[in-house]
Amino acid sequence: MPKKTPISVVIADDHAILRVGLRLLLSVQPDIKVVGEAGDGDEALEQVRLRKPDVLLLDISMPGTGGVEAASEVRKRWPHTRVVFLTMHGEAPYLDSALAAGASGYVLKRALDSDLVSAIRAAHAGSTFIDAGVAGHLVAKALGSDGRTGADARQACDLLSRRELQVLKLAAAGLTNRQISSKVFVGIKSVETYRARVLKKLKIKTREEMIRFALDAGLFSPAESHKS
Repeated sequence: MPKKTPISVVIADDHAILRVGLRLLLSVQPDIKVVGEAGDGDEALEQVRLRKPDVLLLDISMPGTGGVEAASEVRKRWPHTRVVFLTMHGEAPYLDSALAAGASGYVLKRALDSDLVSAIRAAHAGSTFIDAGVAGHLVAKALGSDGRTGADARQACDLLSRRELQVLKLAAAGLTNRQISSKVFVGIKSVETYRARVLKKLKIKTREEMIRFALDAGLFSPAESHKS
């Protein structure tokens, strides 16, 4: 079997010592290869132009061209390159700006090393990785606690895997764990695990909240809801 091409990454951060640490962390991953570094936003764009990396690992606060502006430019000019933000900013406006710029990942610098590696892999696979430390903001928006629903709920769905979305939709529609098991072809215990993960990730506790979220996210229509 031919060896898979590693995920190519450019690291962009204005702190040289952090770039060294990140390079060391990523160099031990068999499926990731660092192909370039940048110390400011303009240099980050130049590295993406030259290297065409799979993933740009980018700080949100950068000298010169800011991180959000650089991410927007990357998404327009080199859509193949996914952007993952690695930042100290856990405030909601920063996350909103990053996602609006087309970011595929948002990781806080205090996160576990494994979270950063997972974010890079998820971005390369076409998924979105949001740090658990800021994910609650998306959930709050999705549930309407800050007056927003619809698109925000669909955005919060990025927190869930494909199987978790399936289980959420069926559970919100009123199916029992046994019925869900037969529909998605996994064991009941697995359904229970997926369901628990959904509740934890979305920070919801009742079926009413689950139904509301599923409706706002467009996962099903009210007519599909069964009585339980």
